[in-house]
Order: sequence, then C-alpha cells, then structure tokens
Amino acid sequence: MGSERMEMRKRQMSVQQESAAGGTAPTQQGQPGQQANPRGSNACCFCWCCCCSCSWNEDRDERSQKAAFDVKEGTADSEDCPKPTLEEVRTWGQSFDKLMCCPAGRNSFRQFLRTEFSEENMLFWLACDEFRREANKSAIEEKARAIYEDYISILSPKEVSLDSRVREAINRNMQEPNLHTFDDAQLQIYTLMQRDSYPRYMNSPVYKNLFNTLSEQSPES
Repeated sequence: MGSERMEMRKRQMSVQQESAAGGTAPTQQGQPGQQANPRGSNACCFCWCCCCSCSWNEDRDERSQKAAFDVKEGTADSEDCPKPTLEEVRTWGQSFDKLMCCPAGRNSFRQFLRTEFSEENMLFWLACDEFRREANKSAIEEKARAIYEDYISILSPKEVSLDSRVREAINRNMQEPNLHTFDDAQLQIYTLMQRDSYPRYMNSPVYKNLFNTLSEQSPES
C-alpha cells in the first residue's frame, strides 16, 4: 500500500508540473485566493506548521492516528444523497464539473479514489467547500487550522500534493486565516482530480458497474 501511494503521489506531482507549465484550469470551482496581509515569513510562529512545541501540537499524533483510521475504515464515508438516476450517471461522463456538482457523483468518485489511495483529494476539496460557507467568524481560524493539520501538514497521513507556490501562500495566510485561505489549493486539487483521476474513473469498474446496474433497472432497457 505504501509503494502504491508513493506511485500515486509521483503521478500527481507530474500532473501538477504539467499544469503549471501550461494549460488552463477550470474556473467553475474556486476563485483566486485572497492573500492575507503577510507579516513576514517567521514560520516558527505557526503552531500548525509543526516547527514549534505548543499545546496545539501535543496531541497531534493521536489526531493523526485517528484520521488515518477514519480513512482506512471509511467512517466519514459519504454524503447524504438519493440514489443517482441513469440520466445523472450519463451526465457524469460529459464533464468533471457535472460529476462534482452531483452528491451521488462525488460519492462514487470518492469510492474510486479510495481504490487508488488518493481519497484525501476529495476529502480536502469537500472540507474546503464546507469551510468557505462558514458564517461564524470565531470558528474560521479553528477550522482553518484543522484543515491545515489534516491536509497541508507534512506530518498528516492525508497530506495532499500541492506545489510550493500554493503551499507558501497558505503558510502566509494562516497568520490571519479567512474564508479564501485555501482557494488556490482547492482549485489546484480540483484540477489534479480532473486531469489525473477523472479519466481513469470513467473507465473504472466503479463507474461501469454503476452504469450497467442502473441500465438494467431502467424501464428504457
């Protein structure tokens, strides 16, 4: 499993490098991240950057182990949504945007990502999507730190693959987190899933079996 995850990470990094070199990213999801006023790059003031000893980091190992268990067992498994229709499943093949706009589509795609040991990409995207809708200002910093620990920290078993530019911007913005702190990272992971995982999903047993099952149950067949 470890070697498969490493191979997946290498492929993701290759896709990101190609994306940085050329091509356009989809604009439907995510908007340009708003930079918080940087106060300098004293990384040691970031409790969540793992470079100092403080109470926030004392139980990091325990939380990381729980996060790893959750992914392995699929405890936070799926969104509440009705069973997809055959027509909905057909539209997933038209574009990645249509797949991601459908809760059932996200669940099916997440099931596929789990088989490739890259479920953290969807988990991160969903966490960012929920974070951007947070209305309680007092909860923004706490949730931002949780997302950082779960998906940005190099110590996390669910660390997502981000390029250095985006990672450095997040580190700066974490001094004063706001609802747009993870915008660039969310868009980069969205683009990564679109270009790297989505084509394989469309040819996977996960999608084909679902499509065939619904086709057999459809009155049209």
